[in-house]
Formats: sequence, structure tokens, C-alpha cells
Amino acid sequence: MNKILAAIDDSAYAASVCDHAAWFAKSAGYAIELVHVINRVSNQDADHDLSGSIGIDARSNLLDELSELDKQMAKVGKERGRTLLQNAKQRIQESGIDAVTTTLRHDRLSDTISELESQANAIVIGKRGKSADFASKHVGSNLERVARSSNVPLFVASRAFKPIKKALIAFDGGTSSSRAIDELVNNPGFNDVSLELLFVGSPSETMGKMLNVACSRLSEAGYTVSSSTSAGTVEKVIAEHVADNNIDMLLMGAYGHSRIRHLLIGSTTTEMMRTCLVPVMLFR
Repeated sequence: MNKILAAIDDSAYAASVCDHAAWFAKSAGYAIELVHVINRVSNQDADHDLSGSIGIDARSNLLDELSELDKQMAKVGKERGRTLLQNAKQRIQESGIDAVTTTLRHDRLSDTISELESQANAIVIGKRGKSADFASKHVGSNLERVARSSNVPLFVASRAFKPIKKALIAFDGGTSSSRAIDELVNNPGFNDVSLELLFVGSPSETMGKMLNVACSRLSEAGYTVSSSTSAGTVEKVIAEHVADNNIDMLLMGAYGHSRIRHLLIGSTTTEMMRTCLVPVMLFR
């Protein structure tokens, strides 16, 4: 069965992830698997902080107490996780999606997603997790790890859901943007969404032909589509276009360069997720 993985935590983005996943599932005819991951937290490292001045018996007793605390924290985490998943499942089912399953794991989120994504058509995740809830225009570390490693389309939910009627595709003729076109052509469930292809750079005959081919393919698949070209800095032009043209969703390629290059010159992908206040769908 075709399905979406929707990663949730107890941050302010959980409801938005559910609502965006429900919209996505309705549009594409997918089921939803809700995933909540409890990070592995242990007090075992406390052993290295113990003072050498305490006695062996006291040290042993303290380690036993810390071990018991680990167990209690794990138990509480599981109960909170089950409650979170059940509430999320109910929210999605109330929106009209019946095919909803849940998965609870102790692991790193990126590792869990890597394991499960081979059975999924897409992933939905919030822009930030609980630890970064109040960091305005910040991209969570879990999101960046998942975005860099995922091989299926990644839908990054904005803070709150609103109906998606108009989407912008950041088109550069490369592999990632071409894959975005392929996904839309092969999944016409988004036909109600009006599409615009935007190329940022100097106009050329070659790029004009590529834009025309992409528009033709999308039009033949049933989409209402247009294209435009604009000069300037990619990040600035796209962000301004999204804000000025009532764009509801941005589709673009994800991380075309290595981590080393990212450290040296930054990343368009991260900047777009950070500055755009609409959901972003990423393709690798």
C-alpha cells in the first residue's frame, strides 16, 4: 500500500504535521504511518563524573539509583509516546483518513526514517522539534539530518496548516527539480494545486526549452501551470516570490552539494526552509 511516514513529537509542529499529512494523503490516495521516536537518554555517563573521594559502596548505590531512574524515564517516555501517537491518529482519522498506523521507537529519528522509508512514498516532518520550538526561523537538526539522507520526497510542514492552492517549483533543470516534475506527473493527486515554475538566473534558449518541456509534461498530466524567469540571488528571489505571490507551498531540490561545501558557502536548501513561512517539499 502506498503510504506517507509522518514524524511527530510533542512540539508545536505536531498538529501541523498531522494536518499536512492528512491533506497529502487525501490528495495522493495514500495511507499514513505516524512515527514517534524517543531519543536514547542514559545516565550511564554519570559514572565519569563521580568524585573519586566517595566510597565504593556509595558509588555503587548511586549507579543503581541512576539505573533505576533510566528505567522510570523510559517508562514515562513510552507512555507519553503512545498517548501522542493515539491523539495524532485520532486527529487524522477525524479529517477523513481511515488508514492510519502508528510506530513507537527508541532510536535516533534519522536512523528510524532511514529504516522505514523504503516502504514509503514520502515523509512529512515539522520544521523544528520541541527543543527548538521557540527559535524563530531556525531549522531543527533532526530535520537537516533526515533531509540530507532521505531518498524519498520530504514534506516539511510549516507552523500551521492552511489549504494549499498555489505551489512554486524552484526549477534549475537539474536532477532534483526534474525529479519533482516526475513525481507530480506520476502522481496527479495534486491537480487542484496551481503550479508555477521559477528559474532564477539569466534567460537562455536552453533553459527556455527545458521550462517549456516541464510545463508541457505537467499540463498534459492535468495541472494548471505557468513559468517565469528572474535574475538575482536564488535565496532572495525565491523567498520574495513566495511572499509576494501568495504561494502556499515551495517544491525544490535538496542539498546538491557536500557537507564540506555547505560549511564553506552555505546551503540554499537550509536557507529556504529557514526563511520561507510555507511548507517546503524537497526532492533529492
